[in-house]
Amino acid sequence: MTDPVPTLHFTDPTVLVTLTGPDQSGVTTRLFADIAQFGVEVIDVEQLVVRGRLMLSALLTVPADPSGLEHTVHAVGATFGLEVSVEHGTGDNRPRRVGRAQVVVLGAPLRPGAMAALAQQIKDDGGNIDRIVRMARYPVTAIRMEVSGADPDQLQSDLAAVAYEQGVDVAVQENGILRHAQRLVVMDVDSTLIQGEVIEMIAAHAGCEGEVAAVTESAMRGEVDFSESLISRVALLAGLEESVLDDVYDSLAYAPGARTMIRTLKRLGYRFALVSGGFTRIIERIAEELDIDYFAANELEVVDGRLTGRILGDIVDRAGKAEALRHFAEQARIPIKNTVAIGDGANDLDMLAAAGLGIAFNAKPLVRDQARTSVNVPYLDAIIYLLGITREEVEAADAAD
Repeated sequence: MTDPVPTLHFTDPTVLVTLTGPDQSGVTTRLFADIAQFGVEVIDVEQLVVRGRLMLSALLTVPADPSGLEHTVHAVGATFGLEVSVEHGTGDNRPRRVGRAQVVVLGAPLRPGAMAALAQQIKDDGGNIDRIVRMARYPVTAIRMEVSGADPDQLQSDLAAVAYEQGVDVAVQENGILRHAQRLVVMDVDSTLIQGEVIEMIAAHAGCEGEVAAVTESAMRGEVDFSESLISRVALLAGLEESVLDDVYDSLAYAPGARTMIRTLKRLGYRFALVSGGFTRIIERIAEELDIDYFAANELEVVDGRLTGRILGDIVDRAGKAEALRHFAEQARIPIKNTVAIGDGANDLDMLAAAGLGIAFNAKPLVRDQARTSVNVPYLDAIIYLLGITREEVEAADAAD
């Protein structure tokens, strides 16, 4: 039976050793190998490299020979041409305060003024930034800040306003073990997963694209009832050959980064669902192509190979999208708190509100203002940074395949 490890009290003496300078192989190995002779305990270690410059810090218990330890650390620094700092004090890191959250900032580009404004708001909300790491450099710059001491809901609200003023995107997620659990990602299709609106593409074959586009835009802004507008738009498609739907599918273009996002999250066991006010004939083929687990959409009536201008069954509208999210979460046995919803139009608002993380993606102003999180860069794979995955991890996984 091993002896229990003694508890370190905040009044116990400790020593903080820090080495900074050009990064090079062997620094960490040499430091710990050389100080091993002093019988110290390693309490904490932090190491980071920014543009080839190293900062290595080690918090240690105080040895019986403090001067010998300091002399040894300075000798290691001299060997590698590094600056050395040795600070004596007491205790471990101060305990992080309640209200721990991950704050992810996306910018293209990310300016110093935006970082300053966000940091000031975190301070004003009573928070402290405990750690900052970069998640990605391209196609956007993504920075993650670990924050303690601030209420995550208040932080999300306040930082969203600052982010809008600064032209960046911010997402706040409360820390906890559930953040690492399997998730269900539910996506809108038109102008989110794909570029453009399917109904307008179909309408182009009927010669009424402009008329349909105007109503679609109004519906997405929340100015007219979605269901009524859909019925009126579909009526204009009466008489078209059903083969037009195949032509439209063949012309679809996915949002940049869509395949990368789905491929990456699928590797981690995430489930995916498409919930669309569009049409099953298109959506089911997208789902098959992208290995999507679930989908819900509207069904166009076809008689004798032509569209009748009517919809069969219940319309997947604003309320229907939220209900579909709950239904798919139940099927996947994933808690609602672990769902992610992505959409751009007013008919996505209930779905975004119901999800654990609702993301307005290049959304209309009404949606952006009401959603807890907005992403306003045109790359759908930027979503993965909000989930704690770095660009380097994505590239490594792709290379392994």
